[in-house]
Amino acid sequence: MSRTSILGGESGHRSFFGGSVPHSRLIALLVAAIAAMILTITLGTAGFAVGAAVVLVAWLVSSPTVHGSLLERWVARRRWRERLRTGTAAFAPFDQARWDELTARRPGRRAAAQQAHALRERPDGAEGMGWLDLRPGRPGIAWHTPTGEDPYLSVVFEVSGQIRGIESEHAVEAGQVAWGAFLASLGSEESIARTVQSLTRVLPPDSAGHEAWVVSQVDGEAPDELLRSYDDLLHRMGRREMAQRHYVAVRWPLTPAFHRAAERYGPGRDGWRRLMVDEVDALTRGLRRARMGHVRPLTAREVAAVILHMQNPSRPIDQLDDVDPETLGLPSVDDYSAHVVHDVDPFTDEPVEWWHRTAVITARAMATGERTSLWMTPLLSGMPERIVRTLSLQTWMVPAREAKATARIDATSDHSELLRRRDAGRLLDDESEVSLTAAQRRLEDLRPGTQHHGAEWLGHLTVSARSRDELAQAVRLISATAERGLGIERLDWLDTYQSAASGCTWPIVRGMRPPAPSAAQRVMRTLSGHGAREAL
Repeated sequence: MSRTSILGGESGHRSFFGGSVPHSRLIALLVAAIAAMILTITLGTAGFAVGAAVVLVAWLVSSPTVHGSLLERWVARRRWRERLRTGTAAFAPFDQARWDELTARRPGRRAAAQQAHALRERPDGAEGMGWLDLRPGRPGIAWHTPTGEDPYLSVVFEVSGQIRGIESEHAVEAGQVAWGAFLASLGSEESIARTVQSLTRVLPPDSAGHEAWVVSQVDGEAPDELLRSYDDLLHRMGRREMAQRHYVAVRWPLTPAFHRAAERYGPGRDGWRRLMVDEVDALTRGLRRARMGHVRPLTAREVAAVILHMQNPSRPIDQLDDVDPETLGLPSVDDYSAHVVHDVDPFTDEPVEWWHRTAVITARAMATGERTSLWMTPLLSGMPERIVRTLSLQTWMVPAREAKATARIDATSDHSELLRRRDAGRLLDDESEVSLTAAQRRLEDLRPGTQHHGAEWLGHLTVSARSRDELAQAVRLISATAERGLGIERLDWLDTYQSAASGCTWPIVRGMRPPAPSAAQRVMRTLSGHGAREAL
């Protein structure tokens, strides 16, 4: 029987006050409580009344609902108005001549400024992305310096996947164990790679490979009826079926550990490139041991082709002839709930418009329960509707020492909460019991000798369609499938910044904040230092 894991119900680890209340709400309530105390001390009874009202308002505006808290909705509306005012809701690849024209314009200066703000080097989803190595025939090493985040490198691997066709339960479980071992290899203290993005693209099949096979293999004297029959088969398959493409992207944070490792290979960027050659080779072998089938690192042009295809699905995902790795964005404009891309169909040269909407999948929005490694299958291959979609799951590995300390705190907090409820004579919460079971299982998994490490995860889902109405219908179908088949009670659609959200399902490892270490973990990291400089 396949091993199960308990997912759902949590937005984070237990806080100092117990439970997993979001930090933003804790801060709001804490500030309100401090303000209430100050008002009470300075104004007496009147200050107490005002302070109580302040605390009540803070509690109300930060209370989570199905559509987010009042504070979150206010922030979203303000963000959207600001984007419309400044013109950043639109994007156009930077053009120096156009920029000079707009900045020199005197009449209509405000409209010109809005149009100028749309001219940017990178689309919002790939902001701050460049290349450390974009040479042809070499693995493309992307260099990311996104605003507000630490810089990192990333490499994309195309994989054929673990399960192809009908597989036995033993084969599925063996693949699950192998994948877990691969992830655990990135969780060690010595690993400089930390995050893995597993990405599946569901798209209409491309018949180019079959047609090329026919041209190269079929006898020139074959009957025309046979060729027409095969062509008809390809078209029927294209109208009814959907294909899947699988990618694994890995992220290397540019930490002091990375720089020390690179110094052993040479000075400056040359040392980085030589280090990454060994890292890419090691990960290629690791993915093959993880039973990922055919594994191949993508070049910079191939990565750019995938990103362009995800903006304009009318482009074949493998089309490289017109791709420049430095040009990653297509003209677009944001709707409140969609990222709308304007381009042309490469086969007909007709204008096309694609609407994209991205949601984040968190544990907080999921029904708490046990799930197998195939829990995402209904969303990937169990839908009869032809919906173009991309599913991205990011896993950030945490060293076992830190993960075990966090799991111990979570288990203690959950156990004390259950005891408190029992002593107070209150009904026990089923989700609290399941959360305690999950924390205890994590402790069991992390016991000495297992070679397991901790992990944080986050999912993103992008749905694409050719019109607003088609997108709305696809979103409804996807949401229903997620709720019924996966136990995802709510997909959090990242409205008002959908262009940036689209990048979370591109193979560039975006959209997940690194796990915040506790105060004790930060102290231990500081005390451990970086080792002797003279050491190997």
